[in-house]
Amino acid sequence: MKQKTDRIFRALLPCLLWFVFAGAQAQNADIRILEKFNRLDGGFAQGYSKAVSKSTPYLAIGIPVLMGCYGLIDRESGILDDAIYVGTSIIEATLISYAVKYGVDRQRPFERYPDRIVPRDFPGSPSFPSGHAAMAFSLATSLSIKYPKWYVITPSALWACSVCFARMNEGVHYPSDVLAGAAIGAGCAVANYYINKGLKRLVLSRRRPALVAY
Repeated sequence: MKQKTDRIFRALLPCLLWFVFAGAQAQNADIRILEKFNRLDGGFAQGYSKAVSKSTPYLAIGIPVLMGCYGLIDRESGILDDAIYVGTSIIEATLISYAVKYGVDRQRPFERYPDRIVPRDFPGSPSFPSGHAAMAFSLATSLSIKYPKWYVITPSALWACSVCFARMNEGVHYPSDVLAGAAIGAGCAVANYYINKGLKRLVLSRRRPALVAY
């Protein structure tokens, strides 16, 4: 048994060493890239980052709420359904990102590297993934899916990318944090779209026999 265990260990050792090396390299790349964003400390960059960061929760909540209010007034427009889709996508992305945050419990970059990163914000939650990026990309992706026009897609994408830049410029997230947050946000919007589509088909398929019988 001991010989078998030794053979398994020797077989796995190169893989374990590779993962350790790859993780260290990824962490080094993370902090090196972050330092470049964080060093953009001019007045415009700081002001822009602060404004974009603060706008994220307001836009993520405000846009679906405004859409819902309009949908309640004009029920035939179909905007109420769109508002529910956009809002639930953002809620899902936020819940998932915060569940992962406290599961991974990664230190903020300015906490781990106080000599290399200058913080311009002091969030109390863990670093990975970025909740701001998750909200921003969930909003941008869901709006782009529902309204696939260049005048919706372009500003939505630019704003979502600006949120990622802002969180790195403020020194509160690594590049991997914002990439993971963006993936969660966009993924929730896409998944929610297909789930809703499948549920509508299921409801319609159940209604049709009843209508025919009647």
